[in-house]
Amino acid sequence: METRVAVMSIIVENVASVEELNNILHEYREFIIGRMGIPYHQKKINIISIALDAPQDLISAISGRIGNLEGVNVKTAFSK
Repeated sequence: METRVAVMSIIVENVASVEELNNILHEYREFIIGRMGIPYHQKKINIISIALDAPQDLISAISGRIGNLEGVNVKTAFSK
C-alpha cells in the first residue's frame, strides 16, 4: 500500500475536545512520525502539528474525524 507524508495543523479552541482528539491520535499512533503541541495562553488556544506517513485515504479520514470535533480546526498538507 502506497503511503504519503503529510502535516496536519490543528487549532483547538475548545478544551473539552482535547481528550477525544488525543484518543483519535492515539488510535492512529503507528502512522504518526512526530507531534508538536504549543499552548498559546494569551489566546486560550492550543496549536498542534502532526507529521504522518500513511495512505492518503487514511490521512483524510483522520483529518475528517478531527475536524468534526467541536471547536477544533484542521488543515492538511500532503507531500508530492
